[in-house]
Amino acid sequence: MSVQCAAQAVRALAALPAPTASPRRRVSRVCLSPYQTGRASAVLVRAADSSSPPTTAPAAQPSGAADVKTVVPDNEFSLAKVSFGVIGLGLGISLLTYGFGSYFNLIPGSEWSALLLTYGFPLTIIGMALKARNLLYYAELKPVPCITYSDALALRGKCATPILKQVRSDVTRFRYGDEQHLEEALQRIFQYGLGSGIPRRSAPILQKIREEVTEDGKYSLVLEFEAKALELSDFEKRQAKFTSFFGPGIKAEIGKGGDNIYEVRLISETT
Repeated sequence: MSVQCAAQAVRALAALPAPTASPRRRVSRVCLSPYQTGRASAVLVRAADSSSPPTTAPAAQPSGAADVKTVVPDNEFSLAKVSFGVIGLGLGISLLTYGFGSYFNLIPGSEWSALLLTYGFPLTIIGMALKARNLLYYAELKPVPCITYSDALALRGKCATPILKQVRSDVTRFRYGDEQHLEEALQRIFQYGLGSGIPRRSAPILQKIREEVTEDGKYSLVLEFEAKALELSDFEKRQAKFTSFFGPGIKAEIGKGGDNIYEVRLISETT
């Protein structure tokens, strides 16, 4: 009985289905060649660059920028550019100092003391008189600034008329006995005190001059005046008088500068 039961149990176990094994995933390893590796890294770099914000290129400089004019410094020495008041005052004080020192035997040369004091006093007085413009209004007139550009300097010798050269020389040196620069010219052009003229107290005052070249390549001397009591029309209706007075060989043009500043451009017709 027991043997039969055991045999039936074995048959039952044999009749049962065998357990199915779970499928195993196959993992394949991909090997990249050096060339493929470089391409893959390049793709990663491009992807990283595309995610970053774009950078703006620097703005290009305009090709038509205006050229900067070169100003030529005025290093030319002239005795007319030295103040006689400074010379007289310095020399007079030096003679007085040495004369008094030698007179009181503080320094040698007592035999020259009388001569030094004799010349020292008048030189000191003359120097003080020339420098004291507030006391003597007609004593010393200082030169006006002159701005010279390099291209105008190259044309001055052959294109500037003798009158333009004389005007530049006169206003850039010390003057004595004149109330202002170009006094005679302004008096004839503006006719101080006459019916068609202006009062003397309203006369324009020369502030500075410029040497420059016009757009058509001509030499010009620009006079800058300050006139608080005048208008642009007061200069424009006297344009022909500026041309005739500073001529021949020039053409005058009138323009407006800053506040109360008027420009008279004397253009040379010599080429």
